[in-house]
Amino acid sequence: MVTDAFSHVRTWVFDLDNTLYPPEVRLFDQIDRRMTDYVMRTLKLDRSKADHLRKQYWRDYGTTLAGLMMHHGVDPAPYLVDVHAIDFSVLGPDPVLRSGIARLPGRRIVYTNGSAPYAMRVIEARGLSGLFDAVYGVENAAFHPKPRPEAFDTVFGTDGLDPKRAAMFEDDPRNLRVPHALGMRTVHVAPEALPVADAAHIHHHTDNLGGFLDQL
Repeated sequence: MVTDAFSHVRTWVFDLDNTLYPPEVRLFDQIDRRMTDYVMRTLKLDRSKADHLRKQYWRDYGTTLAGLMMHHGVDPAPYLVDVHAIDFSVLGPDPVLRSGIARLPGRRIVYTNGSAPYAMRVIEARGLSGLFDAVYGVENAAFHPKPRPEAFDTVFGTDGLDPKRAAMFEDDPRNLRVPHALGMRTVHVAPEALPVADAAHIHHHTDNLGGFLDQL
């Protein structure tokens, strides 16, 4: 039973984007556009080249920001403010998700490659305020992004969680490899499951986080 697989868990780690809200609301599309705009202005590129670089850095480093910092010395603070200045009205409360998270025993935390202030706004818009013991953004990981091991080491070390008594919920399967290696229970939250050959580090898949938590 699913319940038995999580009976040992006392810390519940949730990614934010496309995890605590469904991808079909396309909130992150706004951030993608603002990241491309930022790359255009900062590096003096046309839109096509800036968009290509945004995607390349995300693929290579886990976030566009990581590539910009590494190769162009971009200051992360103003970048994070700019790219997260979006319209949150596309989000709405999710009572089923709120109920599922509220019933989880132990600590509940959010860990995102975005910024913590941005995460708090998403949490509020989803009607999830007051449920989480901590919210960690990329700034709390010294700007190391998931899936880098040092990012998890920094955030999990700060939180003091025991990975062997923790679970992680995440839409990007790359970001579940380190948690799996650390002994965490891993849940891929996405419309489609990975092929079995690519999913050895994933214990569970769901396309409905609220419904999945309702089983626990």
